[in-house]
Amino acid sequence: MKKVQKTKEEWKKILPKDQFCITREKGTEPPFSGKYNKFYEKGTYKCSDCGNVLFNSETKYDSGSGWPSFREKASEDSVEFRQDNSHGMLRTEVVCKKCGAHLGHIFEDGPQPSGKRYCINSLSLDFAKK
Repeated sequence: MKKVQKTKEEWKKILPKDQFCITREKGTEPPFSGKYNKFYEKGTYKCSDCGNVLFNSETKYDSGSGWPSFREKASEDSVEFRQDNSHGMLRTEVVCKKCGAHLGHIFEDGPQPSGKRYCINSLSLDFAKK
């Protein structure tokens, strides 16, 4: 996979302000506010910054957390993980493997068989209907 490399200034010029805040400054949208929180159409969720395929609708579920949640990533090229020590917590950040966009965090309290909950900001996602 060819990685997307842009400076913070380049991203700022091409992304809407709210999307830039989430994906490039590691922001978080308020719970229950995102357009994909209660959205269950069949299709593929892609990175809003670069179009990389991240998640499939078959793995989306309602976690009750207020953010779109997924049991598993679409492929090995979808996401990667980084340690996040912000806000006095130890969490695992989920970023797009292609462009490094901040997507959200992963937790170990999801449904089986994966036991994972990818807790993802709607503003970091685009949806392609099947």
